[in-house]
Amino acid sequence: MNKKDPIHIKFMQRCLDLASLGLGQTYPNPLVGCVLVHKEKIVSEGWHQKKGEAHAEVHAIQNLKDKSILNQCTLYVNLEPCNHYGATPPCSDLIISSKIPKVVVGCSDPFEKVNGKGIERLKANGCEVIFGVLEKEAKELNKRFFTYHLKKRPYIILKWAESSDGFIAPLKINRMPKEPFWLSNETSKLHSHLWRSQEQSILVGVQTVIDDDPKLTNRKVKGSSPLRIVIDLNDRTPKNSILLNDENPTLIFSSKKKVSNKEIVVSDPKNVLQKIMSVLFERNIQSLIVEGGTKTIQKFIDQNLWDEARTFISTKKINDGVKSPLLNNVIENRIHLEKDELQISTPSRKKEF
Repeated sequence: MNKKDPIHIKFMQRCLDLASLGLGQTYPNPLVGCVLVHKEKIVSEGWHQKKGEAHAEVHAIQNLKDKSILNQCTLYVNLEPCNHYGATPPCSDLIISSKIPKVVVGCSDPFEKVNGKGIERLKANGCEVIFGVLEKEAKELNKRFFTYHLKKRPYIILKWAESSDGFIAPLKINRMPKEPFWLSNETSKLHSHLWRSQEQSILVGVQTVIDDDPKLTNRKVKGSSPLRIVIDLNDRTPKNSILLNDENPTLIFSSKKKVSNKEIVVSDPKNVLQKIMSVLFERNIQSLIVEGGTKTIQKFIDQNLWDEARTFISTKKINDGVKSPLLNNVIENRIHLEKDELQISTPSRKKEF
């Protein structure tokens, strides 16, 4: 049986489905699902649910009611079993001690302490290993984890809403001060809050703070709110803004040190995006949503610092205002959310991991 066998694909897809249940809960760990198969039937399964807790393989093995059949089972897992001691012991050792004879793996783990060593250890101890089943899909599921370890920066999602005639907001003379201008509908807003619960950080430019006074939390859904980041090089954030006065953590990138109840990171204005990437990498932040405005988003585009764009296209017209960002992109998907259209795009020269 090879990696394209329909049976392998079926059970690996189940691993991917289980793994996705942990999105937003496992950082900085990857998303992992595992199933145990006996006589072509799933007899146990599990997924990594939270950082510091048991890995997917541990859950699957522990959940198996009849441990006597372990030596007749095949273990499927979407990411290479770990081979090092972290918050938990190595999963490769558990698989070996459980005498599981065959392991089917989706993709390798890019983390330097694993990166092929888990598979090598399994083979060295007599396990048959089949590698690369739904490999592309397995890497896509853990795109945040792969980007962080291979590119040394977070996975970057650009997000905005634009009118049907290509504007992100009306001119200032045509809008209420410090009031967000909404182009997207309630269903689209709910999606935005869900995304905030799934990603680790969210960034805006200071003009968005001045114009909209946003909260940047995921108050419409369950889950943790992301770390908030503001690019404010010239100390323009209003002292009464929500971002400065609530209890949620906020990082402000400034050209100079200043007194603030939020954390200030001093950065050279010419290299602020590189500084942000460096700081987030050092803090194990694997994902970032860039929400605006156009000037800030365009900076990320122009420096090729983006992996995905999520754009809500409204049926509303503005006629004159702030133009939306310009992308050199490939639209991967179009989703209708009531009257809005959500476009999911990737860079036109996107490279696979």
